Amino acid sequence: MEDSVMSSEYSIVVSGVSKCFPIYDKPLDRLLQMVYRGRRKFGREFWALRDISFSVERGETVGIVGRNGSGKSTLLQMICGTLATTSGDIEVKGRVGALLELGSGFNPEFTGRENVYMSAAVLGLSREETEHRFDDIVAFADIAKFIDQPVKTYSSGMAVRLAFAVQSQIDPDVLIVDEALAVGDARFQAKCFDRLKRLKDNGTSILLVTHSSDQIVNHCSRAILLDSGNLIKQGEPRDVVNKYMDVLFGTDRKAAEEAAPELIVSGSTEHGTDHHPLSLSADVFSAKTGYNHHEYRWGDGAASILDFSLRADGHEPHIVISGQTIQLSASVRFNRTVVRPIFGITIKTREGVTVSGTNSELLSDEVHTHGLGDAGSGVVVHVKFKCTLATGDYFISLGVASRTEETIVPHDRRYDAVHFTIAPTDTFYGMADLGLSLDIHEATQRIETS
Repeated sequence: MEDSVMSSEYSIVVSGVSKCFPIYDKPLDRLLQMVYRGRRKFGREFWALRDISFSVERGETVGIVGRNGSGKSTLLQMICGTLATTSGDIEVKGRVGALLELGSGFNPEFTGRENVYMSAAVLGLSREETEHRFDDIVAFADIAKFIDQPVKTYSSGMAVRLAFAVQSQIDPDVLIVDEALAVGDARFQAKCFDRLKRLKDNGTSILLVTHSSDQIVNHCSRAILLDSGNLIKQGEPRDVVNKYMDVLFGTDRKAAEEAAPELIVSGSTEHGTDHHPLSLSADVFSAKTGYNHHEYRWGDGAASILDFSLRADGHEPHIVISGQTIQLSASVRFNRTVVRPIFGITIKTREGVTVSGTNSELLSDEVHTHGLGDAGSGVVVHVKFKCTLATGDYFISLGVASRTEETIVPHDRRYDAVHFTIAPTDTFYGMADLGLSLDIHEATQRIETS
């Protein structure tokens, strides 16, 4: 951390910040607390944040992740200055733009046009500056037909589009976005992230709060994990996201494996016609060619992915040629009974961009999992695809989960567990070969020139 004089390299410096809220069992206790002015306590203390310290450099995009109730919104409100700290200091340099909730700061009775001028004035823009940027704001929000309608008639998506358009057009020194992009469609999100990139390139520091791990990995240079008011981890986005998955789903896999009943296997464990059996009793995954020692693994341990085999056109490849057929097989053991297990696969680039993925639930018309998942049983999952990817390194993630009424429960997820490399190709460029064709015919009619 810096000294009391804030370094010009930093837009935000948070030093030892804590926030405590009093909780009262009944309204009378709150009144008595005011009367006694702290001489007696009539409520309980709830510490929303404890001793949080971090800094954000100028032009840096930092993602903040954490479960609901972890203290993310409280922290952002204190950075914005709408909430006071209980202890610690927060220094923010420059003009701050913030989207803490849908349409925050909008008057629902005012029209969109009136709210634009009002919000811009609050943010420090003169009427002349707002008029100069008004057309760009409306065009970005894509609500020209409704700009003179009351905001109370807007959908949540329209309100957040207009709010984001105003905040991003003022060229803030610091922009804070708290889950606001979650309501937008894919087209609007693409526009937002393009705008965020341009702001970042111009020196704006961005705090992005989202539950999307892909957004954190793809758009942030650093990430912070909060849990129960404590800063658990900060650093590389991928490392922080992996730790976030630990917090969400736990890592008690080993205990579940040790308590698993004796293995019962019916049918062959051989994959395809290659007759290379996979282990259903011992975890030999890490001994196989193509295993990535930097994989990240988590789950509740009700199932274990024990072994895999990766073959290209029937052979174990040292390097894959674009266009070859890949067959991946993996063995899974159920340590506890899993009702209607879901088997999934995701292929990502080295940068963490998802190329493709699917699971047995999405392919339920073709893949049937009824009757699978008894404790002590095992299955072998086969995946086959034509690998038309471009030159580079790719990683395969595998997972076994099940669905409750409320959520997906991961049992064993091995992220970036299998690595393979595509050999150089000169027939296309981009991410994948889509089989584009090019046909040119000479015109039979001469073109008149003036």
